[in-house]
Amino acid sequence: MSINQYIEHTNLSPLVTSTQIEQLVQEAIDYQFVGVCVPPFWVKKTARDIGKQPIAVVTVIGFPLGYQRTEAKLKEIELAIQDGATELDMVLDLSCIKTGTDFWAKAEIARCAKLCHENEKVLKVILETAYLNETEIIACCKLCEDAGADFVKTSTGFAPTGATAEHIALMRQTVSSSVGIKASGGIRNLAQAQAMIAAGADRIGTSAGVKIMQELQLN
Repeated sequence: MSINQYIEHTNLSPLVTSTQIEQLVQEAIDYQFVGVCVPPFWVKKTARDIGKQPIAVVTVIGFPLGYQRTEAKLKEIELAIQDGATELDMVLDLSCIKTGTDFWAKAEIARCAKLCHENEKVLKVILETAYLNETEIIACCKLCEDAGADFVKTSTGFAPTGATAEHIALMRQTVSSSVGIKASGGIRNLAQAQAMIAAGADRIGTSAGVKIMQELQLN
């Protein structure tokens, strides 16, 4: 599969403008990226601008810390779907993991997955691996799969560090082949993207999609 079909072209800046969203979408069309990831406010415009192009409209839920109550996340998902989102990247509430109340997180993921799947949408769960040790990453991956998540994802991009090939490999070893792995956070060039894919990533969330494709064309 060509690298463009791994890339979710991303701009989650709180300062993103309408013009920048239009540019993001046009670049995604030009390079036929697999998706465009934008803040919830911009989902409706993004979906309208993408039109019938085979490009996923991705947005974030419970962003960036995952602290929101389950009911709030469900409402965010509902509204995002109404606006045209096809894939929802939900932040795991790390308080549940760090306090040993994993059952709470599992129940939340299961409810969110059910809502997404009832609407034929995809749920990705952001683990924020920068704050987890290997044992916790394994536990979170298993929890997400058991609860029905379609993907597990490394990072929001707002933590001190982002994706690493080591974490991607660990996640790939932990979940079954039916669960996708999304690498995001700090992926800024072709070499980094290729390293993530080699480690087992199925998706690359990055704001550097055009740069990566330009590097590829020069090789």
